[in-house]
Amino acid sequence: MEATTGGTTTEMYVALGILVAAYALIFTEVIHRTLAAIIGSVAMIGVGMAGGFYSQAGAVAAVDANTMFLLMGMMALVVLLKPTGGFEYLAIRIAKAAKGSPARLLIYLSTTVTLISLVLDNVTTVLVFAPLTVVIARLLGISPVPYLMAAALLSNTGGVATLVGDPPNVMIGSAANIDFNTFLFHMGPIVLVAWVATLLILLVSFRKDLAQKIDEVLDLDETRVLKDMRALIAICFSIAVVVALFFIHHRFHLFPGYVAWVGVAVALALVRPDPEEFLREIDWSLLVFFAGLFIIVGGVEGSGLLDLFGEHLVTVAQDPARLLVTALVIMWISAILSAAVDNIPFTVTMIPIILHLETQGVDVMPLWWALALGVGLGGNGSHIGATANVICVAEAERTRNPEYRITPLFWLKKGTPVMFTTLVICSVLFTIFFDYYRGE
Repeated sequence: MEATTGGTTTEMYVALGILVAAYALIFTEVIHRTLAAIIGSVAMIGVGMAGGFYSQAGAVAAVDANTMFLLMGMMALVVLLKPTGGFEYLAIRIAKAAKGSPARLLIYLSTTVTLISLVLDNVTTVLVFAPLTVVIARLLGISPVPYLMAAALLSNTGGVATLVGDPPNVMIGSAANIDFNTFLFHMGPIVLVAWVATLLILLVSFRKDLAQKIDEVLDLDETRVLKDMRALIAICFSIAVVVALFFIHHRFHLFPGYVAWVGVAVALALVRPDPEEFLREIDWSLLVFFAGLFIIVGGVEGSGLLDLFGEHLVTVAQDPARLLVTALVIMWISAILSAAVDNIPFTVTMIPIILHLETQGVDVMPLWWALALGVGLGGNGSHIGATANVICVAEAERTRNPEYRITPLFWLKKGTPVMFTTLVICSVLFTIFFDYYRGE
C-alpha cells in the first residue's frame, strides 16, 4: 500500500473519490439513486480488487443482511395491510382528531411516530407510517411532503433517546454495557429538548403548507373504508407478534430481521395472498439502493480511511484536559459523516477505538454519549443520512405526483437546519451537564 503525507494512502483517495462521485450522482439526480448506487458499488469492488483493499467477499460482508431483511419484512407486512383498508381507517381517525388543522395534524402524526420510535426502531415505525401519511394527505387533498419529512426527522431525533430506538444505539449499548434505563435517563432529557426544537423548526419551515384549514374529511365514516376485516385482524395480530418479539429478541439472540419475517410468516399463513401480486408490491428499487450504499461505504472502510480518523482521535482523547473537546469533536464529526454515509459503518469503526481508549485509562463514558447523539442527529442532514429518510422520499415518489417529490436539495434546505440546530443545542447542554455524562 503506497503511503502519502499524513498517513493517507492512494487507496484511501481512490475509495473516497468513488464515494464522492456516487453521491454526486445521487444528490444531483443525473440518474436515479438506485442506478447510481449500483454503478458506484460495482466500481468500488473493481477498483478495490485491483488495489488490494477490497474484495467481492468483503462487499458481500459489507451488506448488512439484518437491516435488509428487517426492511423487506416490514415492507411485506405493510403490503399485506394496504388492501384491507386499515390505513384509510386510521387516517380518517387521525384527521378527525386534528379537527381540520394541518399544523395540529403534523403535531399528532409526528408525536405518534416518535413515541413508537422509542420502543421500536425508527425504521420500522416509518415503514408503517409513511404510507399512512400519504393516505391522510390524499383524503384531505393536501401535500404529504411536510408530514413525511416530519415523520422522518422527528423519528430520527426521538429514536436517539432509547437503547432500541436506533440501530447504532443497540451497538453502543452492547459495547459499553449500558442498560435500557441508563440510556434513557442520559439521552432522554437532552433529546426531548432537541425534539421540541425540531418540531418548532418544522412548523415554521412549512408554515405556508400548514396555513390552510381543512374540513372535508370530518364527515367521512371511517368504518366504510374497511374492506377485509378478517385479513386486517390477522395482519394486526402478526404485527403484534413482531412488536412483542422486538421487546425480547435480545434475550433469545434473535436478529430483528428474523423477527420481522416471523411476523410475515404468520401473516402469510393466515391471509394466503397471491405470491406474485404480493412480491410485486415490494419496493425492490429501495432495497437495491441500500445494498449498493452498504457496498460503497464498505470499500471506504476497507481502504482504512475511517481507521485513520480514529487513530488521530486517540492522540487527542488521551489528554484528560481535552476530554470534553474530544467528545464534542466526536459528536460533530459523526453527525457530519452520518449525513453523508450510513451511520452504522461509522459506529462499527468507532466502537473498538473508544474501547481501546478505555484500556489507556481514558474516561470513555462521555464519548459513548457523544457518539450516540452524533450518529442519531446527523442522519437528519440529508435525504440519505438515515434509512427513515430514504423510505419517506421513496413513498413521496410512489404518489407519481411531481409536485410531491422530495429532492436532495429540498431535503438539504429543510433538514440541514434541523441537524445543525439540534447539534448546537445538544453541544451546549452536554457541556453544561458534562459531569453527569461522565458518570460523576
